Amino acid sequence: MTDNYIIELSSNVTRKSVLYKNRFGINISADLYIPTNFDETKKYAGLIIGAPYGGVKEQGPGIYAQSMAERGFVALTFDPSYNGYSGGDPRHISSPDLFVEDFSAAVDYLGTRSFIDRNKIGVIGICGSGGFGISAAQVDRRIKAVATISMYDISRVASNGWKDSFTEENRNNILDSIAEQRYEDFEAAQPTLAQRGAPIGFDENTDPIGREFGEFYSTPRGYHPNSITQFTVTSSMSFMNLPLLTHIKSISPRPLLLIIGEHAYSRYFSEDAFELAAEPKELYVVPNAGHVDLYDKTDLIPFDKLEAFFTENFR
Repeated sequence: MTDNYIIELSSNVTRKSVLYKNRFGINISADLYIPTNFDETKKYAGLIIGAPYGGVKEQGPGIYAQSMAERGFVALTFDPSYNGYSGGDPRHISSPDLFVEDFSAAVDYLGTRSFIDRNKIGVIGICGSGGFGISAAQVDRRIKAVATISMYDISRVASNGWKDSFTEENRNNILDSIAEQRYEDFEAAQPTLAQRGAPIGFDENTDPIGREFGEFYSTPRGYHPNSITQFTVTSSMSFMNLPLLTHIKSISPRPLLLIIGEHAYSRYFSEDAFELAAEPKELYVVPNAGHVDLYDKTDLIPFDKLEAFFTENFR
């Protein structure tokens, strides 16, 4: 590991740090991955890779960006607004509008590079960024193809609970708690973070889902100091009010590929999104893989499938 990247840089790829603003004026810290045989006089297809909810560009997104750059794409990864090395204060805020905007800002940046074909810009969204990437594509028609990895619909789970288990009373109790927290944050002039975050304590008694995340975010496998996996408590309110996938059908006729692990606890998000989406669409199941496996396990991540998907749809 060098510079807190969880993977060594390939000799077949060049990585360049870049900075640009989104429409809110927030500086976005990003990495641009390009093939070493790059010719700036040519036009390349561009891919935008979004991090898991709570993740940063030096983790799984860098793995995806590097592999896709090795396959001839120009790939951009970024830290979400108010997180990682991107701007925005107070820190660790999340918001559906902000995080969806970050994808469109990435399109702004890529699409103004002389070496990018504006008709060949796609998105790979990992975990929470799967939902944000889909939501961006619903309204940003410059995004010509979307692939998601272990997609997680943050708005749905915040508003409805795990597998839509919330009652109206559950939801109202959470909203009342957040409302009280807003008073406390206002008086303290500093927002409060959710209690649980990396490093995540886990042992043999930890529930399987918690252990799966702990083994990534809290060990050398995936740890990064900017990825504390926490957001401010009051961030949940906007997710409870603003669904992400309302207009998923409008992505058509642009293609949508949803990739999930066979054993992923979260696969219902992708399966339900697949049912809601219009053609062309595909649900691709990776054998013997869980949710977090597809963040970084290069022997399981279907890079050949991703290459074929974008190559075919960028013709």
